[in-house]
Order: sequence, then C-alpha cells, then structure tokens
Amino acid sequence: MSIEKKERVILGIDPGTSVMGYGVICENGSKNTLQSLGIVKLDHLNDHFSKLRLIFEKTVGLIDAYHPDVLAIEAPFYGKNIQVLLKLGRAQGIAMAAALSRDIPVFEYAPRKIKQSITGNGNATKEQVAAMLQRLLNFKETPEFLDATDGLAVALCHAFQRTPTSSSSSKSYAGWSGFVRDNKSRLK
Repeated sequence: MSIEKKERVILGIDPGTSVMGYGVICENGSKNTLQSLGIVKLDHLNDHFSKLRLIFEKTVGLIDAYHPDVLAIEAPFYGKNIQVLLKLGRAQGIAMAAALSRDIPVFEYAPRKIKQSITGNGNATKEQVAAMLQRLLNFKETPEFLDATDGLAVALCHAFQRTPTSSSSSKSYAGWSGFVRDNKSRLK
C-alpha cells in the first residue's frame, strides 16, 4: 500500500522567445506557498536555436533546483503572425521536452483558463493577474517583468485544478519507464 504524498511542488512556465517566465509553488493540502518566481532573458541571443537550447538548459536547471512533481505550461495562443506562433510553439515544446527528460508530467493550460482560474475573469490583464497573485500567495514585490507572474499564474492554475500527480484511474505518464514501473502486471 502506497501513501499519497500530501505536498507537491508545481513549476509553472510562461514560454517565450524573448523572455520566459517561471513560478514555483508548494502545494500542501489547500495551502499554496510561493517558492520562487523569475524570468529567463533570451533577447540577447540572435539565433533562435540558441534560445531554444537556453530554454532547455534553464528549465532543466529549475527542475534540478526545485524538484517539481509536475510542470504546468501556458499553451500558445493564436495570433495573426504565424511565424511568431511557430517560434512560441517551439519554445513551449522545448520546455516540455526538458520536463519529460526528467520524467516530470506536463499539463497545458490556455491563457484564458489561467486568467479565469486566478482572477475569475478570462479577459483579465497581466497587471490584474499579478495583483491577485500577490494577494493569494502573500508577496509584495512586483517583478520587473510580468512574464514572471504569468509563469506563477500557470502553476497556481494547475494547483486550483486539484489534478493529482498520481491517480490509479487517470494517471499521466511522462515516459514509458514510469508506465512500465506502475504496470508490471500488464507486461508479457
């Protein structure tokens, strides 16, 4: 009989090709506490592939530093410029690959869903989301870039979904090794 872990760490990422925002929270029952929030600046790099490598390295670094149980990431939203959307999709995919390389389950949320879960309004501004996060997680400092609070909002949105990281009925696997480990009876 396994005992369910009461505490979980959630890493939230707002992917970007100029600035990637992130937030880390610790969920213990219904209480969420801020562990960290920040940004990774990418605009100093001219080459898109160098940016992708840095996103991967920084995401792995965050995983190694905070040992999250799950990665929550913001889905790219449709814009008028398809090239921007493609680059954003690559940035998101690289962050997801970094988590999957460490067997961390990934959950994706639409921007509107994130804003709705934090403020109650799917059309809230970045400033409104940041202000509500300050109240909910009891911190005063306003980050220089709202990408940091956007990353934090993704993490808290996931916590509000009450999605377990391990459930016998609807478990999400980051890779085959986890699935095989939990399903030995199904192997021939």
